[in-house]
Amino acid sequence: MEPDYVLIEDLADLIESIQADSIVSRTFFKSEHLKGIVFGFDAGQELSEHTSSQAAIIQIVRGEATVTLGEERHELNAGSWVHMPPHLKHSIYAKTPLIMLLLMLGAG
Repeated sequence: MEPDYVLIEDLADLIESIQADSIVSRTFFKSEHLKGIVFGFDAGQELSEHTSSQAAIIQIVRGEATVTLGEERHELNAGSWVHMPPHLKHSIYAKTPLIMLLLMLGAG
């Protein structure tokens, strides 16, 4: 009998390697109401300013990043957590090699 839960003991292990000058991502969970994606950024890589039609949560798993939320810049590191409402302009710049969790709420 399969369990009715999903357990990932270390999100960082989902990203096998981060190539130089790149960003990699892996969708590891998808349901009617939630999509889980883990990202790996090489230092100096950036997701430029954008918005999402869905609410989302970012959690920094490993590394340091500059995250812009609306007009405010924040220096975040491992353990930092952000909830973003729909349509909030945001960007992410990896100051060091970075592992980041993105949860898209209401995703299907």
